[in-house]
Amino acid sequence: MADVAYQICVNAACKATYDVGEALFACPKCGSLLDVAYDFSRVRLPRKLSGFELRWKERKDPLNLSGVWRFRELLPFAKKRDVVTIGEGQTLLLEAAEPLAHYVGLRPGRFFLQYEGLNPSGSFKDNGMTAAFTHAKMVGAKSAICASTGNTASSLALFAAASGALRAIVFIGRGKIAYEKLAQILDHGARTLQIEGDFDDAMQKVQEVASDPRFYLVNSLNPFRLEGQKAIMFRVLESLGWRTPRWIVLPGGNLGNTSAFGKAFQELYELGLIRRKPHLAVINSTGANTFYQIAEKRRVKWNKGKVNEASIKRFYQRMDERGIRAKTIASAIEINRPVNLIKALRSLEWTRGLVRQVPDEEIFDAKAQVGKFGLGCEPASAAAVAGVKRLRREGIIGEKELTVALLTGHSLKDTGATVGYHTTRKSELPRVFAGFKVKRARYQNRPIPVTNDLKAILRALKE
Repeated sequence: MADVAYQICVNAACKATYDVGEALFACPKCGSLLDVAYDFSRVRLPRKLSGFELRWKERKDPLNLSGVWRFRELLPFAKKRDVVTIGEGQTLLLEAAEPLAHYVGLRPGRFFLQYEGLNPSGSFKDNGMTAAFTHAKMVGAKSAICASTGNTASSLALFAAASGALRAIVFIGRGKIAYEKLAQILDHGARTLQIEGDFDDAMQKVQEVASDPRFYLVNSLNPFRLEGQKAIMFRVLESLGWRTPRWIVLPGGNLGNTSAFGKAFQELYELGLIRRKPHLAVINSTGANTFYQIAEKRRVKWNKGKVNEASIKRFYQRMDERGIRAKTIASAIEINRPVNLIKALRSLEWTRGLVRQVPDEEIFDAKAQVGKFGLGCEPASAAAVAGVKRLRREGIIGEKELTVALLTGHSLKDTGATVGYHTTRKSELPRVFAGFKVKRARYQNRPIPVTNDLKAILRALKE
């Protein structure tokens, strides 16, 4: 199906095209990001999206079991024999419990959580990794490499170990990764380099290394990885009976999901498979708010591919001059320079979306509420729920509007910060835990100290 798919530069002044058989992570002519594009007239698509559901009856086929490749006609860059899958995408869209809906300000039955923590590595990254590994197989790669705050590296390491397809190499910033994610990386046998610096430093170095064709880059600069992440939204639509929600609210880190989701809905809309596109709302932490500053404060737009990149460069220069570095307890979105910022601006234009920022306290309060009412998520995930609450408070999301929040990772991805939130005495607040100053912890569930005495235990149980 090589004639169906091709790569294209997103820069409106360039639009150079390349074969899918090339491992390119930037346009060789102008340096801009690349898309995977399709001639869908050559693809046999179902007349309705519901046609994809029929594949659930044939789950013995690994491609139909995958929550990504079940929708293979919507990302038709690979032949079946090239697909690398480990059963990713077996995730759930769950209606939020009534108390959680009330917490964010939505009517019961109008708030849903897309829980990506059920992926094999515990995060949404597996959706993209299956597509990246598939393309790596197509181009004959031997080693896969990434920079990571944890989840990308965990997914890379797992795919490499489970598939035996590639050698795994990961770059992480020293002290910038949750131990739980580091444990996954080490346990799956990845060669791990701790770079002096943060994610952005590691990202710069990994791009330099990946200029050597022996190393296949799987960060979200890779346009094929983003193709896999489109499938998250296909599953959301499937779970809603192919209704299109009014709002999709998601955390904003490197902006790969933002880019992938906008592309997914744009393609479905142009194919006539959906009648309208949802609004994307991207949520930054106030401590890592580059996208908010650029898109909302500086008002930089996609502008049909003619982005004011000079304004972005001035913002980054100002960050460097003032020594501003991302700092948030939601480590998965602790990123200074999102590599997919340009594509994310496009997604905002396509979906008439927006960006907001929320403080870490609101992220952790939201996380505690998510946990209390049935699901555990990592801190970055809870930014989406805190964002819904913020947008309801601003009157942007209506209380009856169908809204989906993306929970990107499992609660066991970062337990130290969670335990710190729940166990710090209120009298000790504000206090620094896990390196962050927290002024309040509104929904603590502290362990109750009690003597080893039955009467004392029963008294404690009555309280």
